[in-house]
Amino acid sequence: MMSADLDYRPSYLAATIAAGLTFLLYLITLSPETAMWDTSEYITAAYTLGLPHPPGNPLFVLIGRVFAILPIAPSVAMRINLLAAISSAVSAGMWFLITERVLVGWFEERWQRIIGGSLAALIGATSFTVWSQSVVNEKVYTVALAGLAISAWLTVRWCDEPDGRKADRTLVLLAFIAGLGYANHMAGMLSIPAIGLAVLIRKPATLLRWRLILAAAGALVLGGSSFATQPIRAAHVPAINEGEPTACRNGLEVSCTFSKGTYTAFKYNFDRGQYAKPPVADRQAPLGAQIGMWWLYFKWQWLRDAHGENPGLQGALAAFFLILGLLGGWVHYRRDPKSFAFFGPLMLTLTFILIYYLNFRYGASQSPELGQNVDREVRDRDYFFLWSFSAWSVWAALGLVYLWESVAVLFGSEKVKVGLETFDLPSRRSWLIASPMLLIATVPLFGNWQASSRSGETDTADFAIDLLNSVEPYGIIVTVGDNDTFPLWYAQEVLGIRKDVTIANTSLLNTDWYTRQLIRRPVFDYDEAAGPAVWRGKPWPKPTGPVLKMSMDEADRLPLYQEVTRPALFTKGNIRAVIEPRMLPRADILVLRMLLDNDERVVHFSRTSGNLAEELGLGGYVVTQGHTRRVMPDSVVATANVIRVPGEGYVDIDRSLALWNEFKAPASLVRKGDWVDGPSKGIPGLIVTTGIATAEALMQAGRQKDADGILATTREVAVAMRFEDLVRSLAPQPPQPVPTNDAPARTPVPVRP
Repeated sequence: MMSADLDYRPSYLAATIAAGLTFLLYLITLSPETAMWDTSEYITAAYTLGLPHPPGNPLFVLIGRVFAILPIAPSVAMRINLLAAISSAVSAGMWFLITERVLVGWFEERWQRIIGGSLAALIGATSFTVWSQSVVNEKVYTVALAGLAISAWLTVRWCDEPDGRKADRTLVLLAFIAGLGYANHMAGMLSIPAIGLAVLIRKPATLLRWRLILAAAGALVLGGSSFATQPIRAAHVPAINEGEPTACRNGLEVSCTFSKGTYTAFKYNFDRGQYAKPPVADRQAPLGAQIGMWWLYFKWQWLRDAHGENPGLQGALAAFFLILGLLGGWVHYRRDPKSFAFFGPLMLTLTFILIYYLNFRYGASQSPELGQNVDREVRDRDYFFLWSFSAWSVWAALGLVYLWESVAVLFGSEKVKVGLETFDLPSRRSWLIASPMLLIATVPLFGNWQASSRSGETDTADFAIDLLNSVEPYGIIVTVGDNDTFPLWYAQEVLGIRKDVTIANTSLLNTDWYTRQLIRRPVFDYDEAAGPAVWRGKPWPKPTGPVLKMSMDEADRLPLYQEVTRPALFTKGNIRAVIEPRMLPRADILVLRMLLDNDERVVHFSRTSGNLAEELGLGGYVVTQGHTRRVMPDSVVATANVIRVPGEGYVDIDRSLALWNEFKAPASLVRKGDWVDGPSKGIPGLIVTTGIATAEALMQAGRQKDADGILATTREVAVAMRFEDLVRSLAPQPPQPVPTNDAPARTPVPVRP
């Protein structure tokens, strides 16, 4: 039982104020739009009540849908971004309460405990990953953080009073929250091991009460029951339907939702079978390197030095906050072992156990000296440790309070009785004199403001609009990754822009469910008035059929790879594309099939797709138009308007210039002023290279004034993005051979996509 001599009443009002101030900070720095990586996918899935990538995160989709339709912000994206801000603000309030609770047995006066709680809220809220994830809803992590923090507070309260019906209800509630959390993200279970250990330490007999165990298990299942919505919703064919966990193949057959085939599809989706991640015993990188990844991201939390300008300062701050947190953990153990019985194991789970379980390859930004000699993650995964960095704020605050007390006692102390013990504690005057050292807690606030704030950023949505507008009406655009696909989904489904364009992502074309969705996709009308001027005033007949003229069964039977043992010839009209011997992926087969099946639609390759057109033997048939390379019906030859640019190929200068003049992203990037995330920096790089290629073509055509206008804007973007070296490296180079449709020396064999 708790000592009657101590004031255990939580300062809920103060915690609410701390959470409110945290929310205000996030509101000031909130993004009004979408962002790179999974942001657009999840905002779009929430808005359309769809299914994001496996396992689908149904709870987030349901909550996100509610936020998407609430009139709380001028745009859908901003409303769902507010969900992230609110979630993280709630977690800040929970860390406040936990820190204050630990300080109860330490400080008799409430104001001192409130200061300690405020330090935890401030440090946790402004650590880089927490802050940057809280001002744009990239995914589900902030909602998971709120659930974890609420569970942590409830468990700390349970550790104080583990007896009675209220204690039992708390455990059942914790199980329900864990189930809810799992339906949002697997991180919802992160608190379970620590809760179980706390129960074992504080009241082991609880584990023998079978009725309570059954009630908790039932609550856990009930919490996760939103997964049952997935096959039902998938059968109704929403716009975002990744994984398609249903046996329905033609849509709207709700009667088949509970069939055996649906269970198999659902189970595959639930288990994330699509990703085939190896077991944890098969390490994807040495454990030391995986701990090094955590340390790299830990260094980011206190000063996000995106360009490596202050590595010494960043390292020193990280070392300081690491020691501060370890000191706080020691103080926690000494001053309040009851709550440490839970929080200590929780921190172990959120660091070493999580590192081991995640089993990542080398981080995208980790150990750059190793280059590509090691397998790397496609992007930095700091967001997976958001829970670790956020919870660290409790121990960092406790450590800082301990230092505050240690310095204050040097200026004079007095004997104070706390509970049944008497301590030499600083006088009020000493506390005040030592208080400036508490400003240490503001280091991440100032160190991360520029890197974390997304206020006014619209570059991702603007890039998506520019890329879609580079495609002719009713065209097909071939993309290759997250950042050239998810923002396009967002632009089409949320903003309603260029839904006439069909997006064909080569990564997803390797799955059966995505192919079926392309076959089912309806043909949307082209809105000429809303499109760019370059496509106006021309007849654009609306296609009558799907982009793939094949049955569902035929699509399902396509192999993942088809071996090409000797040069193969793909033909359509005057196109004679030679495919060199290799294992031809299903995606490449389907791209060729779309080209073959469509006389009414034009195929464009996004310039993000690299050499894919060349790999398919189409290099001599593509012309750059804005951010895409259009497949022409015959081999390309130079004209007054089609200019060959070394390293780029042929550029349609009239269309590219007209598109560039309407592009939104260059101005957005100049306003943005920097690009923090290195692995996605290819997107602003693409915009710069599009400008350079168009300007070079214009100069060759003798249109220097037009070229100068583009180069002026391109330089502004390059300076803002720190791409000066890229601009210099893309100066005019000696002419290079461009692929043509000349017949090869070897006799090719036909290939049938």
